[in-house]
Amino acid sequence: MNLTISGHHLEVTPSLRNYVTTKLDRITRHFDQVVGITVLLTIEKQKEKERRQRAECRIHVKGNDMFAESSHEDLYAALDELVDKLDRQVGRHKTRLQDHHHPAAKRVM
Repeated sequence: MNLTISGHHLEVTPSLRNYVTTKLDRITRHFDQVVGITVLLTIEKQKEKERRQRAECRIHVKGNDMFAESSHEDLYAALDELVDKLDRQVGRHKTRLQDHHHPAAKRVM
């Protein structure tokens, strides 16, 4: 699995990188066919004080790409919300891949 963490107007510190990887372990625990993950952490340069920290992530899994983004005043809270969104998306993708169809019943004449 390829993991890329980058920052825009932000330096990605080792503690922040560690926090992101531990949070994303939850997704790889639920679904092991993850090919690559790209995380972009941004501090928006706006005068508005609310929702300035943004986290967005793109996950490439076998057969699909998923994207989620989250904004919050605190970057760690934005990351928590982002991982929750991605976990739901990965869970839905996993259930779609599983075969829930049963063979058709044979007719008795």
